[in-house]
Amino acid sequence: MTRPAVIVTGGARGIGLACAEALADTGFDILVADLAQTADEGLAANIAARGAKFAYIRCDIADLSAHATVVDAAKRAFGRIDCLVNNAGVGAVVRGDLLELKPENFDRALGINLRGTVFLSQAVAKAMLAAPGDNPKSIITITSVSAGMASPERADYCISKAGLSMWVKNLALRLAAESIGVFELRPGIIRTDMTAGVTAKYDALIDGGLVPAKRWGEAADIGAAVAALAGGKLGFSTGSIINVDGALSVPRL
Repeated sequence: MTRPAVIVTGGARGIGLACAEALADTGFDILVADLAQTADEGLAANIAARGAKFAYIRCDIADLSAHATVVDAAKRAFGRIDCLVNNAGVGAVVRGDLLELKPENFDRALGINLRGTVFLSQAVAKAMLAAPGDNPKSIITITSVSAGMASPERADYCISKAGLSMWVKNLALRLAAESIGVFELRPGIIRTDMTAGVTAKYDALIDGGLVPAKRWGEAADIGAAVAALAGGKLGFSTGSIINVDGALSVPRL
């Protein structure tokens, strides 16, 4: 078997970087698609030090015209696409009363988190079907516990993730017979740049028992789960939701 190759969106930092690192450690070559014009030298060196080939492309996934370029970049770099990790996303532009939610902020959340991710997945799935190869294939989408747990102060974000969850279900049904595993991974409270501004709030909530595991999640927790799914050993679990949240989403009395 040839070395498998993966596209990781938003892979330059945070959860995406942890996914890229974990996948490189398990034998994947890595294409990072992110917003910066060029890759940071430290990022390239980090992935190369793990024994993987590394490539980078600038991409705003909200721009649907850029998706074909991402697919072509992976083909040029590695000759194949075996996995897509849909990680790129944004939080709510403004947290506040949902009755004051602005249409432009709603459109931004859905344009990136939902619309952009849906159509990039579509483009990559078509490329996978056109060149099946000899490695397990998978599309792994990072949503959030907010796909199922409401937060009225950031309803736009929750709606975008809930919609993405339904997309994953439908995509799993479409690709099951093609042996392409499709998974939804729902992080809980994860220590990243996105949560840095609300650290004190979540520290207090965790101390108060919100997370049964009694700790923050780390980006590496997500990376480990992604690497396990991408390896193909859970292929018959396609369509599954994997919660990585310290039991946060388990209903309790």
